[in-house]
Amino acid sequence: MTDVQDIEAVTTQVKIDGQPDQKTRKYDRQLRLWAASGQSALENARILAISATATSTSILKNLVLPGIGHFTILDPQQVTPQDAGNNFFLEGQNSIGKSRAKEATRLLAELNEDVNSAADERSLEEILESETGREWIKEFTLIIAHNLEKGLLDRLAKLLWEDAKSPTLVVVRSAGFLAEFYIQFHEHTIIDSHSDSTPSLRIDKPFPALLDYALSLDFDKMDPTDHGHVPYVYILVRALEEWKKTHDGKPPQAYSDKKAFKASILSKKFKQDEENFDEAEAQAYRTWSVTGVPSEIQALFKDPLSPSSAANAATPLTPDSPPFFHLLDALRRFTEKEPFVLPLTSTLPDMKANTESYIHLQKLYKKRSEEERDVIRELVKETGGEVDDATLDLFVRNAHAVKVMRGKRWGVLDESEEALGNAVDPSGKPLSIHLALSALSEITAKQISPLTVEAVTKEAQTILPKGKELPEDWDNIVGEMHVFSPTADLPNTAAFLGGMVAQEVIKMITRQYIPIDGYCTADLIETWTGILLA
Repeated sequence: MTDVQDIEAVTTQVKIDGQPDQKTRKYDRQLRLWAASGQSALENARILAISATATSTSILKNLVLPGIGHFTILDPQQVTPQDAGNNFFLEGQNSIGKSRAKEATRLLAELNEDVNSAADERSLEEILESETGREWIKEFTLIIAHNLEKGLLDRLAKLLWEDAKSPTLVVVRSAGFLAEFYIQFHEHTIIDSHSDSTPSLRIDKPFPALLDYALSLDFDKMDPTDHGHVPYVYILVRALEEWKKTHDGKPPQAYSDKKAFKASILSKKFKQDEENFDEAEAQAYRTWSVTGVPSEIQALFKDPLSPSSAANAATPLTPDSPPFFHLLDALRRFTEKEPFVLPLTSTLPDMKANTESYIHLQKLYKKRSEEERDVIRELVKETGGEVDDATLDLFVRNAHAVKVMRGKRWGVLDESEEALGNAVDPSGKPLSIHLALSALSEITAKQISPLTVEAVTKEAQTILPKGKELPEDWDNIVGEMHVFSPTADLPNTAAFLGGMVAQEVIKMITRQYIPIDGYCTADLIETWTGILLA
């Protein structure tokens, strides 16, 4: 069983008045995904969408519905018949000739009255020309740019990359049934990655209260009903201590030892149907699996770009460093002391036990986890950091799976012969899609006409390093793009990107789950997606 239970969380979910408030009822499903902290981040986010294309409005739709705080559409264009035919957030003939930004904004705003919105009819070029405009752009949390002209996109990406505090940029490109998107960011820290891995129960390194209670249990004199409901944690802790007494203080190591250890657990059964002992036997690996610090977390401790208070740190930790790095540094110092493990959490897996036994076990873990959480708090204070209780609790609960991601500037792949050379795979569909879209962007910027397969192929070849051949999939990809309207913003492609991109935007804003790293490419003819690393 993999379900986890936190008694405190479970018993405080119901409000005192017995009824959830209006916001909780409205956003119930998503609160189960990213909790109140994630919803708060969404409601405080400001999104800028450059151009009101069918794809841009599809992305915004999936951000407006869950309650993004504010969105602005920047678009100087008027609605054309083509726009009216492919964009669900325009009113057909009634919208033609009107401001595309205002029409799309008006109709998107109707989806959620809690969301603030604005339409801006200025051009991006005009904004980038002035210092005031450039500062205005940096006021947003995240910027979405769909099929932006290459020169403007490069200028925007460069502007946002110059300052690490600038907004995240999501670049989306589509041509017919082909598409890709890329997230430009400097550094992205994640506390709650929603990892599938579970924190250690420390059965091989039991804390004093757990060890004392397990050893106090007398299985032989127990009531049969109680005996069949002893949580497997107690069974394993006691069995391991008994084993160590006759094996030089060591846990089972050889295969024969492990087999004998499991047999000793099953021999303690009163009845054959005592599932808690079967469960203990199945979980016996926890007794010889050494609890330590996961290698991924150790790598974060050694990361030269992460601020640290270590004497030889490449990046010194200061009181102004982000709270995440104060917590990470406190975690490092915590693990350097015995028993050299991560702080305990009160989260326990589901197990065969009666309510009384399970809650008692939960309380033991909860008390110990609070003690170790307080140690982390004091370590944070030592470096001048300030962290609120909610963030501290969340960090300690997820210390086994925190992440630090570092991104790259948009366009760096196409500019680097080495990176492109390494990306060339003889059968690489992701690279073929990326090259096709990059070549199309170059051709459009150069105003080359007519747009032919040969022209796109020639342009793609100039992007690749000398001596490198186009991938085997190239002919199929460029053929698809040319046949199925390379300049069309198709509604079905827009709908697909609307879901995919909005999902990644929410990950970035809430700092939960792990966003896509690299170029996410898609071929909707073959219903296929793939990642091209930058």
